[in-house]
Amino acid sequence: MQLRALRLHMATEDRPTTTSARHRADRGDRALKGLLALAVLYTAYFAQVILLPLSLAVLLTFLLSPAVRAMKRWRLPEPAGAAILVLGLAGAFVCAVYLLFDPGKRWIESAPQVLRQAEYKLNGVKKSVQQVTEAAAKVEEIASVDGRKPNGTQIVTTEPRLASRVLAGTQSVLPSVAATIVLLYFLLASGDMFLRKLVRVTPGLDRRKRTVCITRAIQTNLGRYLITVSCINAGLGLVTGVMLHLLGMPNPLLWGVMVATLNFMPYVGAAVSLVVLTVVAFLTFDGLGQIVAVPATFFILTAVEGQLLTPVLTGRRLMLNPVAIFLSMLFWGWLWGVVGALIAVPILMVVKVLCDHVKSLAPIGEFLGGKEPSQARAGRGRSETLVALR
Repeated sequence: MQLRALRLHMATEDRPTTTSARHRADRGDRALKGLLALAVLYTAYFAQVILLPLSLAVLLTFLLSPAVRAMKRWRLPEPAGAAILVLGLAGAFVCAVYLLFDPGKRWIESAPQVLRQAEYKLNGVKKSVQQVTEAAAKVEEIASVDGRKPNGTQIVTTEPRLASRVLAGTQSVLPSVAATIVLLYFLLASGDMFLRKLVRVTPGLDRRKRTVCITRAIQTNLGRYLITVSCINAGLGLVTGVMLHLLGMPNPLLWGVMVATLNFMPYVGAAVSLVVLTVVAFLTFDGLGQIVAVPATFFILTAVEGQLLTPVLTGRRLMLNPVAIFLSMLFWGWLWGVVGALIAVPILMVVKVLCDHVKSLAPIGEFLGGKEPSQARAGRGRSETLVALR
């Protein structure tokens, strides 16, 4: 009895020490995970020259792989089908650049004249700003010690012209486009080779089945989403360009392509396009009716597309939280710029599918998800605040 009591007393004394050691180990584990996350962010930011073309190539692979598989069923090898698609995509890109070069060049060359027109229209605002500037200068002169302006050599810097800056930006984008096209060809030509190798190196039969299930779910959902949304955005850009041409807007092709591209960013893309078209209409037309007609027409088109076409055509099989969508666009836009914001939603879809198939990540998947189908049916009478993705 005395020996049992002694053992019980020793175990009671050692229990706080064991608990504190476990807490210290948990804190150390959380600290290591935080450092790992910071290291991943640091790598993703400074390695965007490599990771951004790779991400674009993977997304385009999901978009074009069904066509490659269809060609394979027609007895056409995967490398040949991939070459046809990649050459077609490169040709379409070159044609788009050729068609947009002249409108973009004319817009850049007419920028000084447009700015003078804007200055004339905003003459009243300019006078108010000048009055404020003069008042600030007088206050600064009164607040000076000796009432005299400081003597010194004034260095005047001249900024590069707008055309030269645009040309420099285009030259920096071309290597990324070329790398994306080359990576896209190899990914399409390889077919399911990477999936087979990933399954082969995954230990355990259950994990292999889960890997195949996750990969197929990502391919199915992301492929259908990209195909459907690309067609919707192309149609919206085409209709917008036609309507702007009928309204007398200059360079309707340029604005149609802008609308189709920015519409890949939910909420933000349509808002940016609306602001840009409103400013261009204000600088182009003199009558209030012509100015208002441009944003009103675009608003109607985006309302029909966002509230009717996109929910019906994409379906509601994969619901995403609008807050998560907006945060994803902010994050990837900060990390990789405009291109990162454009691909933020597909990346979020991949993360959502991954979280839904991994039990330990289920809480994150629940946060990323939107309303349940019953909740969505109950809220059809109100304005929708989510994006339905399939």
